[in-house]
Amino acid sequence: MKLRRHEEGYTLTEMLVVIAIIGLLAAVLTPVIAGQLSRARAKAARLQVDNVITAVEMFRSDVGRYPTPQEGLSALATQPKEAEGWVGPYVRNTKDLRDPWGRPLQYRLNGQAAGPQVVSLGADGKEGGAGVDADIVAP
Repeated sequence: MKLRRHEEGYTLTEMLVVIAIIGLLAAVLTPVIAGQLSRARAKAARLQVDNVITAVEMFRSDVGRYPTPQEGLSALATQPKEAEGWVGPYVRNTKDLRDPWGRPLQYRLNGQAAGPQVVSLGADGKEGGAGVDADIVAP
């Protein structure tokens, strides 16, 4: 039986080089991909806040008033006791009342004349901020 001098396959050095290249690519691409994900969530939050404010306006059109601060945005999903004319639900489910970061959207009513605001506090969950941390307010 003859012994082969050159066996087929990869050497340990070749495998280490490939692993090092994969590691370098991951180190470079991970922050780029994470930044894209954060920006995509901020854009999704803008769309979601706009959709919820539209649902609030539909509630007002049917009921004749905006949801009270006590009722909050849950009045869009389940009928409040004193809401004659309610023909909702105005949102598919209560999950639609949470921002892409999993926090509840805030509802503010500055009097019937001024109208309501729906707010997402952005990626950081705090008032203010810039970039993806900025508050998203509708209208």
